[in-house]
Amino acid sequence: MTTVAAPPRPGVRRIALPGGELTLSALLAEPVGPPRATVLAVHGGGTSAGYFHGQAHPDLSLLTLGADLGYAVLAVDRPGYGDSAAAAPGGRSLAEQGGDLHAAMARYAREHAVGAGVFLLAHSFGGKLALTYAAEPAPADAPPLLGLDVSGLGRDYAVDPDLLNTAPQKAHWRRNWGALRYYPPNTFRDADAMVHPMPPRERAEAAQWPGRFAELAARVRVPVRLTFAEVELWWRHDDGELAELAAQFASAPAVSVHRQRDAGHNISLGWTARAYHLQALSFFEECLAGRAAGAAAGG
Repeated sequence: MTTVAAPPRPGVRRIALPGGELTLSALLAEPVGPPRATVLAVHGGGTSAGYFHGQAHPDLSLLTLGADLGYAVLAVDRPGYGDSAAAAPGGRSLAEQGGDLHAAMARYAREHAVGAGVFLLAHSFGGKLALTYAAEPAPADAPPLLGLDVSGLGRDYAVDPDLLNTAPQKAHWRRNWGALRYYPPNTFRDADAMVHPMPPRERAEAAQWPGRFAELAARVRVPVRLTFAEVELWWRHDDGELAELAAQFASAPAVSVHRQRDAGHNISLGWTARAYHLQALSFFEECLAGRAAGAAAGG
């Protein structure tokens, strides 16, 4: 009997991503064979691309999971983080970050297979960038945006946003994590490698977000999925608030809102990371299926 060896599992490598005025750093996992689509993962404030490749347990990594399922997964260090921090020590505004990311993805698509297009998966402050990216016109050579999944981001803060500027980082522990039981052992030891200071321009922009959310959401024209952790303490997310959030995406063809049980704000580092990632990837599968059905109907 002939034994057929299983194909090797995709690895994760660090790459440079030139774009606009900055060269970004990123983690990339590519599938065996051409990607079905590319997942662009955007981290929150004070973390890095490593947020999506947690090392405390094998089930945490979005990069390896997505690549195993046929996607290329590109987790970027947002402008002002990682390798671009030295060139932008004060950080970048959301508008500037959006331009940088559009330019970087256009360049990436010229050099890598992206499949059917790009899905944005973003967390917390990264969700602000994701909405900015989705709302703004893309360069002509940029890959098409197919869908948007955001966790840990609302419209109205549940706390005074000035706390970002006045309270020490350790004062935000419970808001960021929720409870110890939600995370595998060694999470907080390993988290040191992915934690970075939030650039001052990001902190300064935080108070403006409630007024900007509606304007950006109204211009998003792809399917949207929003997720809130069971213990989410940064944002208001009562039922009425969530209904208002969904209604803001008036141009999106579909909007859904979900709650993740047994999770704190940093969902992608907790025991339920795999569950959340699988749900997000399932949503992306629905977007691909809808795109294929639409193309068939049009043809």
